[in-house]
Amino acid sequence: MKKTFLLAFAAAMMVACNCSGGQPQKELDEPKDPDPVQTDPQPDPDPDPAQEPTETEPVTYRIGTYNVGVFSKSGTNTTEMVAAMMKEIGVQVLSMNELDYFNGRHNVNQIGAFASAMGGWYSLFAPALTNYQSGQYGVGVAAHPDLKVLRQATLKLAKGDGSEQRALAVVEFEPFVFASTHLDHKSATAQLDQAKTITEWMAANYGSTAKPVFLCGDFNALPTSATIQYMRENWTVISPEQPTYNAKAPSKCIDYIMVYKNAVKKVEVLDAQIPTAFKSGDVTIASDHLPVYVDVKLAE
Repeated sequence: MKKTFLLAFAAAMMVACNCSGGQPQKELDEPKDPDPVQTDPQPDPDPDPAQEPTETEPVTYRIGTYNVGVFSKSGTNTTEMVAAMMKEIGVQVLSMNELDYFNGRHNVNQIGAFASAMGGWYSLFAPALTNYQSGQYGVGVAAHPDLKVLRQATLKLAKGDGSEQRALAVVEFEPFVFASTHLDHKSATAQLDQAKTITEWMAANYGSTAKPVFLCGDFNALPTSATIQYMRENWTVISPEQPTYNAKAPSKCIDYIMVYKNAVKKVEVLDAQIPTAFKSGDVTIASDHLPVYVDVKLAE
C-alpha cells in the first residue's frame, strides 16, 4: 500500500514537470508604461517685445547753465529758491558759476547744498581760488542721479593779466560730456587764453570721442567778442544769443551753452530758452544772471 502511494506521487510530479515543455521558466518582464497620450504641438508663446531688436530711439536731455552769484546777490540765501526754479523747468544737468566752498563768506559747500535740495543730485566742485577767505571759490556741475558718471576732472585756468585764476569742471556721463566754466571779466587777453586752454584740453581728452561734448557757463564775453569768435572755430553755440545779464534789466549776452565739433551732428536742438518768469521763484532775487537751458536730442 505504502509502495503503491509512493509510485503514484512520483508519477504526478513527472507530469507536473512536463507541463512547462521541459524548458526553464522565463522571468517576467517589468510592466511597461502605457503609451503616452499624443497631443498636437503647442505654438511657442509670443516673444517678449522687450527682447525684439528695435532701432535705438534718440534720447532727449534738458541741459542748463546758471551763474548763481554765490546764492546771495539779493542779500538772502537763495539755494532753496534756485533749486525750486530748476525743478520747475526740469533741467537734468546744470553748470553752476560763482560757488563758495567752506570759506569766510559762506561756510558751506554750496553746490553740495544745492544738490541736496534737488533731492540727492550728484555734484562736482572745481576750485578757481583755493585760498579765498580761508576757503575756496569756483564753479561746478550738478546732475540728476539717473545720469551715470564715468569720469570727472577739474582744471585750473591761468590768471594771466586778468582779475583772478579761473576753473573748469568736467564730467563724463554715459551719454555725453558736460563742462562748466567762468572766464575772466576784466582782461580780454586773459579771457581768450583761458578759452584756448579749455579748447586744447578738450581736444586732447575728448577730441576723438563719439559722445557730444557740451561746454557751458559765464564767458563774460559778448557774441561779437574775440573770445566767442575764437570759440566758434571749434564749438557751436546752441543757446539763445540774447541777454542773460543782468537779471533785473537784461542787456548783455554773456552766458552760453556750446557743443564741441567732434559730434555736433549727433545733437539736435529742440528748444532753447532764457526763462524770466517762474512760479517757484523770482529771477531778480535768485541771482544777478538769468538761467539758460537747451533741450537736445542725441542720436546714436
